[in-house]
Amino acid sequence: MTVTGIITALIVGLIIGALGRLVVPGKQNIPIWLTMVIGVVAALLGTVLARAFGVADTNGFDWIEFFFQVVLAAIGVALTVGVTGRRGLTR
Repeated sequence: MTVTGIITALIVGLIIGALGRLVVPGKQNIPIWLTMVIGVVAALLGTVLARAFGVADTNGFDWIEFFFQVVLAAIGVALTVGVTGRRGLTR
């Protein structure tokens, strides 16, 4: 993987993680680096899931793949907040 690919993956992960965080109601006390990690993992798993359903390669922007990624990020954020409790990892 090139440096450009890594930077792109981090930017996409940050965006997907932030969108997943916005979808989950309430306050999430998790650091931004954890949101980015959740976003990167959700982006990768969302792409795999979209390919499994055969909807990853379409003309234009892949909205279904994007939907999978954001939903997986929201699930990841909700699970992380649920596991860490009210205080979160910021202490």
